[in-house]
Amino acid sequence: MSDTKYTPPKVWVWDKESGGKFANINRPIAGATHNKELPVGEHPLQLYSLATPNGVKVTVMLEELLALGHTGAEYDAWLINISNGDQFSNGFVDVNPNSKIPALLDRSTNPATRVFESGSILLYLAEKFKAFLPTDPAKRTETLSWLFWQMGSAPMLGGGFGHFYAYAPEKYEYPINRYAMEVKRQLDVLDRQLANHEYISGSEYTIADMAIWPWYGALVTNKVYEAAEFLEAHTYTNVLRWTHEIAKRPAVIRGRMVNRAWGEPNEQVLERHSASDFDGKAI
Repeated sequence: MSDTKYTPPKVWVWDKESGGKFANINRPIAGATHNKELPVGEHPLQLYSLATPNGVKVTVMLEELLALGHTGAEYDAWLINISNGDQFSNGFVDVNPNSKIPALLDRSTNPATRVFESGSILLYLAEKFKAFLPTDPAKRTETLSWLFWQMGSAPMLGGGFGHFYAYAPEKYEYPINRYAMEVKRQLDVLDRQLANHEYISGSEYTIADMAIWPWYGALVTNKVYEAAEFLEAHTYTNVLRWTHEIAKRPAVIRGRMVNRAWGEPNEQVLERHSASDFDGKAI
């Protein structure tokens, strides 16, 4: 790549990798590239994931449900190595035709129910177990508004800012400035909301917090993109207060470890099949 201006052709043709981290798994077509069935454990809920922010949303939710005593939320969590292209197997595509983690298969229904997209999984589990989603219509609507805010905002953070600031083969001023401005606006939205509320949608801890925390909590504590100083994360004091409070929750601590394949060994649980998988971990 160079600093020369780019003139788009009349018809775009995929003739080379785009460059940067994850370039080897980016492609303009969908569908399976190879045959491999997904493993299946003993629990009704089968999760196929990786401990990215989107994956953490779901494992935190499942651990929170178990902490509340919902035994039906017991789950098997299988590692999907996206760098190796596990998400393009025919088994995974059958559960998620979009080839993105996380993907959930609920075998307690007949036939089994597939659920993909992290926000959809959070909503599915909240409705299934009647937890972490208020029943009051106004509070429920507020929670869902923030859940969908995250689903719409995070691509600007991850695919936009994160890509150009941390993963692109070269750094360019225009896209970094464009997405930094938007991410700082998003942080200000959250900071203003949390100035008057303990949690994102009010006084209750909900799936809105579980959706937003893995992305924006990681951002302001420099756990993704190493951009906290660049974005002046320390100035978003309400977001930091909320981030640190949620990080102390035992279910959140466990959820962050599941399907984690990097970092300290005592913070990794590559696969999760029972509570005993956390024995000896940093909890």
